[in-house]
Amino acid sequence: MARRNRGTGGGAEAALKADAAAMRLVWRRGAVRLVLVSAIAWAMLVLLALAFHLWSCSSSVAFLSALCKKDSKVLNVLGSMGLSSKPLHRCPIPVADDPNAVAIPKRTPNTIVKKLSYITVDKQDKDPSPLFGGRQNWKQREESFKLNSTMKVHCGFMKNSGADMDSADVKYIQKCKFVVASGIFDGYDMPRQPSNISHRSQKLFCFLMVVDEVSLDFIGKNTSVRIDSSGGKWVGIWRLITVHRLPFDEPRRNGKIPKILTHRLFPQAWYSIWIDGKMELIVDPLLILERYLWRGKYTFAVAVHKHHRSIYEEGDAIKRRKRYARPLVDLQMKIYYYEGMEPWSPKKKMPSDVPEGAVLIREHTTMTDLFSCLWFNEVNLFTPRDQISFGYVVHRLGDALKFFMFPNCEYNSLFILHKHTREHSSKVEWAKTIDEIVKKGLKESRGGLGLWTPYPADLSSVELPAVKRTSSAG
Repeated sequence: MARRNRGTGGGAEAALKADAAAMRLVWRRGAVRLVLVSAIAWAMLVLLALAFHLWSCSSSVAFLSALCKKDSKVLNVLGSMGLSSKPLHRCPIPVADDPNAVAIPKRTPNTIVKKLSYITVDKQDKDPSPLFGGRQNWKQREESFKLNSTMKVHCGFMKNSGADMDSADVKYIQKCKFVVASGIFDGYDMPRQPSNISHRSQKLFCFLMVVDEVSLDFIGKNTSVRIDSSGGKWVGIWRLITVHRLPFDEPRRNGKIPKILTHRLFPQAWYSIWIDGKMELIVDPLLILERYLWRGKYTFAVAVHKHHRSIYEEGDAIKRRKRYARPLVDLQMKIYYYEGMEPWSPKKKMPSDVPEGAVLIREHTTMTDLFSCLWFNEVNLFTPRDQISFGYVVHRLGDALKFFMFPNCEYNSLFILHKHTREHSSKVEWAKTIDEIVKKGLKESRGGLGLWTPYPADLSSVELPAVKRTSSAG
């Protein structure tokens, strides 16, 4: 009897062990399944979030587009793998198929402003070395925005004020009616040779690279400069145009001369395409003119800014990124707001008040030239940040200019962007107060003088509109 009980007890114990082993097996299998299901669910969530990210970046809905961080590492990696949507950064430009088949139209007639001339001497300026932009007063500034058939305005190049060219270059540019222009100042870049240029465009266009003496020396030390029989200097297709006696303390301001006042530097030009010195043009210039000017009968074309629509958002970004003294940026924006420049909204006719100013495409009509003069005058009077003043001048001229702002993704398909040889920085860009600028001697002596001239109205009560950032990258 005792043996039977022991046997029965042993069997029960074995059964319990078997049940425990079976339970452990079930738990192990359950745990494995739970891990697998969790991993699959997590992967699905990641893919769903990624799909939403890509969809929001491609969406035309403003709210969804604002959620997209277009410069994120995720998009960069996907782009390198060919998995992201190409229009995020670049998109195909609907250019004509063959530059040789492009018909050059007749020049646009001058209708509103028929005759434009320039003030070259200020009677009140007794300085033997006058200011390049002149001493435009507030009344003259206001009058310059009132359109008439005959106009005379400040437009840089005051008599004996600098930016002189060599005689060989002055003679060469007389033949230049179609111009691709660029510029390098203070040795920040190297000339980049354009590609995909047709034989027709090579013969039709002058490729003019404006440089100062410092940059000419820097270029000569880093690449081969060919000198022709007339004394002209060449780097590949680019003719180097050296300017002497620079008018401004700041290289940024000097760079605005060939960029904005292309028509003054090259007065024979009918058409011009400006690209910044760090860019390598990869589209035939004749196709650019056909796409952005002739097809839509425009006389000025520029791209929409990648991140900003309002000049006040652009000004906020300039201050955050320390691109110019904060109080001076605020003062310029207060003047514009006081004078009626509202923040951008979809109700405005233009798709943006802020351009990507590194590429400018122009037919040099009197109205286009007037716009360039007024734009330069604002840059000369206030900060050198031309993306702020651009929208203001468009606002003041209204519908008078035949203007085209094209998609940013097309802009990014016009060129390859290279890094500067070094970064530009000046002490005034870091200044936080007016007192700091004055006490440390950071005030510019030959530009931005409108920021230090009493404005003919009380701006103390002007409050800038609230800025809502639409992009974390901007």
